[in-house]
Amino acid sequence: MRITELLRQEAPTFSLEVFPPKTSEKYTETAENARKIAALKPDFMSVTYGAGGGTGAYTTQIAAGIQRQYGVPTLAHLTCVSSTREHVRDMVRIYRENGIENILALRGDIPADGSVSRDYRYASELIRELKAEGDFCLGGACYPEGHIEAPNRKEDLKHLKEKVDAGLDFITTQMFFNNDVFYNFLYRAREAGITVPVIAGIMPITSPRQLQRSAALSGTDVPRRFRAIVDYFGDNPAAMKQAGIVYAAEQIIDLLANGIRHIHIYTMNKPDVAEGILRICPREALRNGQT
Repeated sequence: MRITELLRQEAPTFSLEVFPPKTSEKYTETAENARKIAALKPDFMSVTYGAGGGTGAYTTQIAAGIQRQYGVPTLAHLTCVSSTREHVRDMVRIYRENGIENILALRGDIPADGSVSRDYRYASELIRELKAEGDFCLGGACYPEGHIEAPNRKEDLKHLKEKVDAGLDFITTQMFFNNDVFYNFLYRAREAGITVPVIAGIMPITSPRQLQRSAALSGTDVPRRFRAIVDYFGDNPAAMKQAGIVYAAEQIIDLLANGIRHIHIYTMNKPDVAEGILRICPREALRNGQT
């Protein structure tokens, strides 16, 4: 099923993310986590793609397996900055052969050594090529607080518009911890002529180390309220996990109450965290306007 069909629904949609292992030794564990996450019956699942395509085979196996075994539509990521056009064409063929209809088209992170492909510099180039294939539903990434490499938010929004115009059917946000940031971004995006559906990306933070790493990579601002939560609960892993689950659930409830209908949860391969959020935000109750 194409994700655009799900996004046309009046009812809220919830999607969950898994990421493939870097080595074969971890594949069984990852596949089991994916099974547990699929058992939560998300509207679709997103499967990430390692830098340079290093986990491409696992991305395909997990995404195709989820669809085949559990009947959950999947969104397979595809990055380009460290890939050749030949590699991208191969991945497109493999995705198609495995019944994958939805691709999240990304530039990807620049490797630490600075080496990039001569074939691609921007995600818009990949999006344009995939759009020409004609048979994929395409998603892209957006950054409510601006991409960490962008000089300012206005410039970042300009590049987002270029990606959407290249052929995106929807966009998913990077994590954010302050919903007002998202509401402001959505207003600015609509003013800029970006009219495709926007999925709000929520990352439950369950440890101080995770917060430090995620904020550093994304440049996401951490509100004082959430810093206070981490300061208070950070030395107690069980309490910090529960506090992170509650904070993410409160974000989601506020988003839904303010008319946002599509929520993506970055699970970090933790089924218990995703289950905890959905226990606080039961989808059927929310669809009936009850929290």
